[in-house]
Amino acid sequence: MALYEHVFLARQDLAQAQVDALAEAATKIVEDNQGKVTKVETWGLRSLAYKIAKNRKAHYVMLNIDAPAGVVAELERQTQINEDIIRYMTIKVEELETGPSVVMRKQERSDRDRGERGDRGPRRDREDRGDRGDRGPRREETAGE
Repeated sequence: MALYEHVFLARQDLAQAQVDALAEAATKIVEDNQGKVTKVETWGLRSLAYKIAKNRKAHYVMLNIDAPAGVVAELERQTQINEDIIRYMTIKVEELETGPSVVMRKQERSDRDRGERGDRGPRRDREDRGDRGDRGPRREETAGE
C-alpha cells in the first residue's frame, strides 16, 4: 500500500468538535476501503495568506494515510462534496513521519520561547533608559533664546 499525507482546511466558523467530526469522517472513509490512518494532527485555527470563500482563517487538519490509490480518490471525492472543507491537498510520500510534524514542533518551540512577557522581552527600568526614555537626548538650548 502507498503512503499519503492528506491536509484539509475547514471553515473558520466551525467549532472544534465539528472539525474533529470531519477528521473522524475522513478516517472512516479510509478504513471502510481497507486503508488505515496512522496519525491525525489538528493544527488549530490559523490565518490564511488570502481570503478563500470569504474566510480569513481556517482550521487545519493533517492525516497520515496508509492505503491503496483508490481510497485516496474516494476520500478526495467526498472531501470535494463537503461544504465545510474549503481546501484540501493529498500528497504521496516515501515514508510517514513518526513524531510530531514540522508545524507542531514549530508551535511547541514558539510557546516555549515566549516565556512570561510574550515576544517583547523583559521590561527595562526608567533609570536604564535615561531621562528621555528611548526618544534620544534633549535638544541643547542656545544662549540666544
